[in-house]
Amino acid sequence: MSSIVEAEEVWKTYRMGDVDINALKRLSINVEENDFTALIGPSGSGKSTLLHILGCLDTPTRGVVKFDGRNTSDLKDKELTKIRGEKIGFVFQTFNLMPTFTAFENVEIQLRLVGVEKNKRKKMAEKALETVNLGDRLSHLPKQLSGGERQRVAIARAICKNPKLILADEPTGNLDLKTTGGITDLLKDLNKNGQTILVVTHNPEVAKHAKKIIRMEDGRLIE
Repeated sequence: MSSIVEAEEVWKTYRMGDVDINALKRLSINVEENDFTALIGPSGSGKSTLLHILGCLDTPTRGVVKFDGRNTSDLKDKELTKIRGEKIGFVFQTFNLMPTFTAFENVEIQLRLVGVEKNKRKKMAEKALETVNLGDRLSHLPKQLSGGERQRVAIARAICKNPKLILADEPTGNLDLKTTGGITDLLKDLNKNGQTILVVTHNPEVAKHAKKIIRMEDGRLIE
């Protein structure tokens, strides 16, 4: 398997007044094609910070992060934006849907932002929503959908551009037990079909279905 993203001895340091806070400490991780990895650990252990750095949303203070073999520190903002837009799908706990857009429009706008032509956008958005079993909810607004359905729209938005990697930050954090199971099953199915997934979760029921579980404590990885 080839690596999609890898971090080598990465540090992330924040300055708080006169004190340096190390959110990540000499951390190394490698995410390969078709991985399904769960990143677990207590709040404040650095999980979301790591996810943001691997997703090219933030940069390390020290160390190297490579995406598709390219050192992200050597890339310009335009190139990083292209990677985020075309190669990474993001799923967040709070869904981040546009409230006045339908399910279809919330997915289609992602394709518009990366320059997909109109004819292809419609087919790709519909296919993504069908993949998450929302083919009959295309014209529904977020307020007309359940929490689980809203998260499925968010996942459809993440997969519609056929990204190399999905980064999910507490994707079931706002969902009940039954709905969490449905989202977990969906992530498993996506992985079986070749999608690479790295998920941050506090939920052991989500983590146990991953192929690999990595625990973080105090800015470090503990296998």
